Amino acid sequence: MKDGPSQYNKTMLRKHIFSIGEYYHLYNRGTDKRKLFLDIHDYHRFIMLLYLCNSDQPVDLQKLFREGRSFTELFTIDRGNPIVSIGAWVLMPNHFHILAKETTENGIAIFMRKVMTGYSMYFNKKHVRNGNLFQGRFKSEHANRDEYLKYLFSYIHLNPMKLIHGESNWKENGVKDIKKVKGSLLKYEYSSLQSYLEKNKKYQNIILTKEFPEYFSNLKDFQEELSDWINFVKDGPSQ
Repeated sequence: MKDGPSQYNKTMLRKHIFSIGEYYHLYNRGTDKRKLFLDIHDYHRFIMLLYLCNSDQPVDLQKLFREGRSFTELFTIDRGNPIVSIGAWVLMPNHFHILAKETTENGIAIFMRKVMTGYSMYFNKKHVRNGNLFQGRFKSEHANRDEYLKYLFSYIHLNPMKLIHGESNWKENGVKDIKKVKGSLLKYEYSSLQSYLEKNKKYQNIILTKEFPEYFSNLKDFQEELSDWINFVKDGPSQ
């Protein structure tokens, strides 16, 4: 299902417009490649925003905190109607990735503005800084082919391999200790991977798998896909 371009989309001057029913890879990094998350509380704040900002209602975190809501409780409150569908996400020290489906007019643009503005205000106040936190507007790629969508699903969940394996070129050089790496990857808390594997239920309400192809909800196929990527070893030395 396609929708016409909104005024907001026209002014963003992207290579594509956000159309209802279409899937998009959304990402951004810290300005000058600075770290976006300095401690566990920073990660938790961004994760909270992924859930609470995906709503047609305004977000009042201070009110929720005054009510004594716990971190886990925040993912169960009635936030209103979601404005996008999230299929996968990951937070890395200096960047993030989100796989989302446009489900309402301007949903992605509004959602990302709420998340990035809310987190920037929190981060700058907490860490006593001024200026832009992110490297410009968020970046986006249209996942208009099933093969690419499936690739993004694995790519996003395997992003922590850069931290776990200690190298950014693990796909080219392969993984030496596969068992150790798999164990560490499954323990990485700041992504939707644990939600799919049902190891972290408190984040499960962030993702809406019914809005994505069925391979997103087929646990066996999902695990096999990730294993294929982890087990990949390029023939011969990298050039």
